Amino acid sequence: MRDSYREQLDDILADLVEMSQVVSSAVRSSTTALLEADIHLAEQVISDDEKLDHKQSEVEARAFSLLARQAPVAGELRTLVATLRMVTELERMGDLAAHVAKIARLRYPEIAVPDSLRPNFVRMGDVAEKMVVTAGQTLNDRNIQNAQELRARDEEMDELRRTQFRLLLSDEWNFGVEAAVDVALLGRYYERIADHAASMARRIIYIVTGDFPEDAYWPQP
Repeated sequence: MRDSYREQLDDILADLVEMSQVVSSAVRSSTTALLEADIHLAEQVISDDEKLDHKQSEVEARAFSLLARQAPVAGELRTLVATLRMVTELERMGDLAAHVAKIARLRYPEIAVPDSLRPNFVRMGDVAEKMVVTAGQTLNDRNIQNAQELRARDEEMDELRRTQFRLLLSDEWNFGVEAAVDVALLGRYYERIADHAASMARRIIYIVTGDFPEDAYWPQP
C-alpha cells in the first residue's frame, strides 16, 4: 500500500516536470509569435493554455486525494504541500505566455515591440524560457544548486525590465501611448514568469532540505 502511495506521489512530480516542459515551449512560442507577428503560433499558444488549466485541476485533485487518504507526514507531506503550490505556479506561467501571445494577436499584422526594444525582448524571452526549463530539471533531479542559480537569472530579468522603463520614461520614446502600454504589459508578463520560476526553485529547496531559503531576495511562497 505504501509503495503504491509513493509511486502515485512520484507520478504527480513527473507530471509537474512534464508541465514545465509544456510551459517552456509556450514561452518560446509566444516570444516568437510576438517578435515575428506569427498569428498562427499565437493562436496555438492561446489554445494550448486551456490544456494546462485542465492539467492543473487534474494534478490538484490527485494531490488532495493523497492527502485525504494517506495522511502523509514529514517529507511526504512537505512534498505534497509544495506540489500544490508549484502546479499553480506552472499554470500561471502558462497564462502569462498566453497573455504575450494575445498581444501579438491583437497587434497583428504589426509587431507590437518597437525595433529599439527588440534585443531586450529577445533576451527576456530567452531568460524566461531557460528559467522554466531549469525549474523543471531541478524538480526532476532535486539538484538544489541549479535552484540557487535561478536567482541570478531572475536578477537579470529585473535589470531588463528596468532598462525598458528607462526608455519608456526618456525623451527618446517616440512610439506613442499604445506601444508604451504594450511594452509595459509585456515586460510585466515576462518578469512574472521569472518570478514564478524562482518561486518554484524555492519550493524545491524546501522539498529537499525541509527549509525555505532565508535570503529575503527569494520570492515568497
